[in-house]
Amino acid sequence: MRRYTLFILALLALFTSCGDTDYEFSTNRCYFIFENNGPRSTALASAMNPMSPGIFCRITTSGEDYYTFTSNQGLTDRVVRNAIDKQRTVELGVYNETGIIVGYGNLNNPATFYAYDSQCPNCYKNTNLPRYSLTINSDGTAECGSCHRKYDMNNGGIVSAGDGGAPMMQYRNARTTGPQGVLSVSN
Repeated sequence: MRRYTLFILALLALFTSCGDTDYEFSTNRCYFIFENNGPRSTALASAMNPMSPGIFCRITTSGEDYYTFTSNQGLTDRVVRNAIDKQRTVELGVYNETGIIVGYGNLNNPATFYAYDSQCPNCYKNTNLPRYSLTINSDGTAECGSCHRKYDMNNGGIVSAGDGGAPMMQYRNARTTGPQGVLSVSN
């Protein structure tokens, strides 16, 4: 009798713990460290400032020699990779294709620092192709031109408009030491 009771409890635990669960963090590889001393990028500095929540910056590579930083407020910087940058491994999101998006959300106090993949998670999940780059908007949302979902970057990247679905792919380790400091994103 005791054996059957344990078996039933194990089955209950199995069936109640499984379900259609969205995981908070991406399983994709991401590794990026950038020293923004100077600052080297004003677009990135604005997103790394905890006193300016709601500003987000897309980071992409332009070949072996440049990084491109584009904020949702219209700033764009193309920064030459220095000798230290060239020694570091760089993996910016899914297949290193569309980059990552970083910034402080404006819903919490103190503000939460986020790092997202800039790939639409739902289109990527359906096709496994890295060609669905999100457009970042000045209101702190990111929008997919293909499925037309809007994601709220201030609120963990949840779908805020359009068909439901998975939130933006978020990277586990996102840290900054401030606007003229170091940005570190990894998974």
